[in-house]
Amino acid sequence: MWQSLRQKVQNKHFLSLAGNGVMSVLGMLTMILLYRALSVADIGLWVFFLSTYLFVDTFRSGFITTAFIKFYAGSDERRATEVVGSAWIVALSITAILVLLNSLAFLFIDYIENPAMVLFVRWFSLAFIVSLPTFVASCVVQGEQRFDRLLAIRFATQGSYILIITILVVIKWTSLDTILYAYLGSLLFSSLFCLLTGWARPASFRNRTAKGVRELYDFGKYSVGTTLSSNLFGTSNTFIINFMLGPEALAIYNLGQRLMELIEIPLRSFAATGMPELAAWYNQGQRQRVIQTMKKYIGLITFALVPVCLVAVLLADVAIAIIGGSKYVETEAANIMRIFMLFALLYPLDRFQALTLDVIHQPRINFIKVLIMLVASVSASFLGVYLTESIYGVAIGGIVPILIGVGISKWALNRYCGFRYVDIYKTGFMEGKALLANYLPGFSAK
Repeated sequence: MWQSLRQKVQNKHFLSLAGNGVMSVLGMLTMILLYRALSVADIGLWVFFLSTYLFVDTFRSGFITTAFIKFYAGSDERRATEVVGSAWIVALSITAILVLLNSLAFLFIDYIENPAMVLFVRWFSLAFIVSLPTFVASCVVQGEQRFDRLLAIRFATQGSYILIITILVVIKWTSLDTILYAYLGSLLFSSLFCLLTGWARPASFRNRTAKGVRELYDFGKYSVGTTLSSNLFGTSNTFIINFMLGPEALAIYNLGQRLMELIEIPLRSFAATGMPELAAWYNQGQRQRVIQTMKKYIGLITFALVPVCLVAVLLADVAIAIIGGSKYVETEAANIMRIFMLFALLYPLDRFQALTLDVIHQPRINFIKVLIMLVASVSASFLGVYLTESIYGVAIGGIVPILIGVGISKWALNRYCGFRYVDIYKTGFMEGKALLANYLPGFSAK
């Protein structure tokens, strides 16, 4: 029995899901502490800094991560070392370019009036540099499907951050500056951890090749556009709310969408485990297997999310009170959460269709699609704020780009191998029953 339990726990899907779950719980605990320790205005400034930093960071991760896994997964040792070394040179180049651009902006910091932009320009470069080894190590362990190591890396970052935040709260020394120092400290600790364990593999730098760099660049120039544009949905909303409605409104909006982490946990987890599987079938020329694998993931995750979304809609007020505290109970935060949850069941379809397009070497279609979605998202958000003069307009407008993205992806994938949406959910239902039968001894999959 113990051997069977051990095998289930060591399953890559379980490890990925557990890893994302643990990190989300730690992130939620951190948010609870911050929303109580800082003023509404300071929370808005912090949300703006973190959102903008993570968005710019996606230029590095979007350029490299997908391409890295595609060329690294299943390769022999010589090829794997070449890919890691080439990834290091690309990552260092991107880091240097963005730090240089930020340094130029820093020269004009006295002329920047918005406090959120001042905060970002002042601290971005340091955060971006110290996080580099962590980023490369995360790529390596994902390519190796070592999700236990990925969990350790994330825990080193998020765990050290929440520890420092907790100490600051206990000694009553919380401010926007100290929270920022805590974040920088956690990034530094995680990178040192990755270097000391050898997971970042810095020695592979000498095995870089022009061919490897070129391969990463040729694929990454499209995948980065897709990733950046995808992340621009949230970042553009952050900018629109910050500059049109103010940091207080941004803090409320961010709180309302924060429990979307319940949706992102399985999406991130299964995307991490699903991409190597999809890539393996594609590399073997198995078109039907690629589409069948995509259908399995979409259907299974969608069915799993149905009860989560229902509970979240019913208990939104309770969740907001627990996370944000009493000062957010009478705000729009709970209704914003309900709006997001109502169309969250489309997220697995959108995410995995896009992932499959990348795997079948169609990042260009993904890029064009996401650009169209971005234009639709920004237009819908501006129109929503103009008509409602509140954050409700931004939240409701979020359905527009999702519907557009799902439609374009379906058209593009049908050119590769046709499928029907109804088959996706039939497959998900059958996979769900089989999974329950595997983990619940008395459950029958028939």
